[in-house]
Order: sequence, then structure tokens, then C-alpha cells
Amino acid sequence: MGHLINKKTLSWALYDWANSAYATAVMAGFFPIFFKSYWSSGIEVTQSTFYLGMANSVSSLVIVFIAPVLGALADAGGIRKRFLMFFTLLGSGMTAGLFLLGEGQAVQAISLYILATIGFLGSMVFYDSLLIAVSKEEDFDTVSAFGYALGYLGGGILFACTVAMALGWEGFGFSDAGRAVKLAFLFVAIWWLVFALPLMLNVPEKRQNISRGTLDIVRSAFRQLRDTFLHIRQLRVVFLFLLAYWLYIDGVDTIVVMAVDYGVALGFESDSLIVALLITQFVGFPAAIGFGFLGARIGPRRAILIAISVYIGITLWAFRMDTVSEFYTLAIVVGLVQGGVQSLSRSLYARLIPPDKSAEFFGFYNMVGKFAAILGPTLVGVVAVVSGSSRYGILSVSLLFISGGLLLYFLDFDKASSRQE
Repeated sequence: MGHLINKKTLSWALYDWANSAYATAVMAGFFPIFFKSYWSSGIEVTQSTFYLGMANSVSSLVIVFIAPVLGALADAGGIRKRFLMFFTLLGSGMTAGLFLLGEGQAVQAISLYILATIGFLGSMVFYDSLLIAVSKEEDFDTVSAFGYALGYLGGGILFACTVAMALGWEGFGFSDAGRAVKLAFLFVAIWWLVFALPLMLNVPEKRQNISRGTLDIVRSAFRQLRDTFLHIRQLRVVFLFLLAYWLYIDGVDTIVVMAVDYGVALGFESDSLIVALLITQFVGFPAAIGFGFLGARIGPRRAILIAISVYIGITLWAFRMDTVSEFYTLAIVVGLVQGGVQSLSRSLYARLIPPDKSAEFFGFYNMVGKFAAILGPTLVGVVAVVSGSSRYGILSVSLLFISGGLLLYFLDFDKASSRQE
């Protein structure tokens, strides 16, 4: 892999190292806990849960509606990096703002969180689309996996440091744990912004010689978007892949966002759940790289199907799980496949789309991912309520993996309109 790691690919992959700190330390880690215990003090627990759920849904829906449009605009003007930096500044700036909020400021906290999450999700559209600018097609799998691997490592390192700071606040000289957690938000913002700079400085982007004004570019972008909508069904392989991706990545995302809640429902301690999250991060680093090599050797589709099969086993095991040690073991297994299924899906999709419309098509790709983040947790919740058991709720996720895996298995990539597996 050494010959693939050059200035361009390393600078590109470092953006995953940069923004994964937000995904891990803020979205999955500190914000949900701190929002309930500090910013929402005096508010009913069910009400704060509602606020948090709505914040995640609103952020996802905003990206669902704007990602394809922004992607088309970026393609038309050759300004992917500018959009990426805009969303990076939005996300890191709003995250830093959380450091300034005091106890009981729930509305302000949830507003900043929504904007920061929009920054995080929006930046991924343009980061993903720049894969074609730093790698040859035959290297998509390993370079994409390298990005995810650095994301797991970077996010895990910062999360581990902030967890140590929050749990051992006295040893760090803080007056209470709350001050340590608030400082963690500032650290995430700085980390995100600093490690985004190599991409902005070193990743090339082919600029188009455009003599048109901004309004003409916007109109052209909307025409391009309309044409893609009109012809998306004609790009049959792309359409069916996105459908399969929607189903199985829904299962992946649901495992991510519901794992801690499921552990709590089984009576596990919150400290144990945080440790499990850290385990997943650090296992994910070498595993994502390994899956990149596997995808390059046997093809990304076969490697994705292996990961989906493992996920089906995870849901079956989780259904019967009783001990914290089993939860740790599952965290290790999830870490082995999570980065692989994400990175190889990205590289496989990059092969199927027209390279001159990468930002627009990755806008659709990210839009599908955000829709998935809405369906899966709802399925788990409904099944849990109807059955009266959280175990059946987590078991229902297997349906998403089975249906997405079957569709991907029978998809004929030889009929791809642009690139092939």
C-alpha cells in the first residue's frame, strides 16, 4: 500500500481523521449524555430525548434536500473544495460554540448541534467526491479504505483523550467534570479545522474555465440536477445499487446509533458502553485497511457481501446476548466490518458513476445514506414496542441486511453504464 500513500492521498484521507472526531466524540459520545445531564437540566427526560431525536432528523433531512443540488452546483463550477471548507467552518464553528454555553441552555445547545451536524454531513458530500481526484480507479478500494481507517484512528485517539479528561477531571485541574466535557467540544472543533487544511492545500481539483456569471452557473446546476433525476432510472445499475446500499447501510447505521441504547436496555453500565465504543474505533483502524486489500483482491462487491453476512450474525448474536463481555466481543466484530462496508461501498459507487458528475452523484449517495438513518431506528422502535422486547427490535435489523445483500448479490454490474466492478 506504500506506493499509494502520497501527498495527495494522505492529505485527502486526513480529512476523515479530522471530522471523525465530531462523529465519535460529539455525536456518538458526549453530546447526548451532556445534553441530558447539563443543558437540559430541569427538563423532563422524555422531552430532552424528543429534542435530540428531532435534532438528528432535522440535520439529516436538510442534507437530504440540499446535497444533490449542492453537488450539481459544485460540479458545474469546479468548486468542491470551496463547499467542503464552507461546511467544515460551519461544523467546527458551531461545535466550538458549545464550549461557551452554560447549564440549562437547551435551546441554544440543540440549535448549535443541528448546525454543526449539517456541517459534518454536508462536508462528506464533497469529501467523498474528491476520491476520484486523488486516486486511479484500480486503487479506489485501498485509498477509500485508508481514509476510513485514518478516521477510526483519529476519531478514536481524540475520543480517548477527551474521555480520560472527562473521567479524570480532578487530575487535569478542572473544578468539575462539566468543564472538562465542555473543553472537549472546543478540542474537537480545533482538531477538525486543523486537519482539514492539508486537503485544502494539497488535493488538486480541476477548475473549469467558466465565463458565465454566478446566476448562469446556478441555473446550469439545476438543469443538470433535473436531467439526472430524469435519467436516473435509465442508469439501472446505479439506481439498483443505491437501493441495495440504502437497505444494508441502514442496518449499519442503525447498529451504530442504537447499540448504546440497546446496552442500556439490557442493564449494562454506561462506562462499559463507552469502552465498547472505543474498542470499535481502534479495531476499525486496521480492519478498514484490511478490507481495502480484500476488496482489491476479490472485488468490492464480494467483500461487501462478506461484511453483510457478518452483520447478520451480529444481529442474531445480539438478540441472545446477556453479558457485558458479549457486548465487548460484538464491539470487536463490528469494528472488523464497519469500516470495510462503508469504504468499499464508496469505492464501488465511484466506479459506477460518470466522473465529471461525481459531486452530484455523491450528493445522491449521501442523500440515500441520510434517508437510511431515519428508517432503521424507527423499525427497531416499532418492533420493540409491538413485541414488548428490545431484543426483537434489534433482531429486526437483520431484515435490512438480508434484503440489501440479496439485491447487491443479484445485481449485474456488467450492465453498468459508466464503469464496472
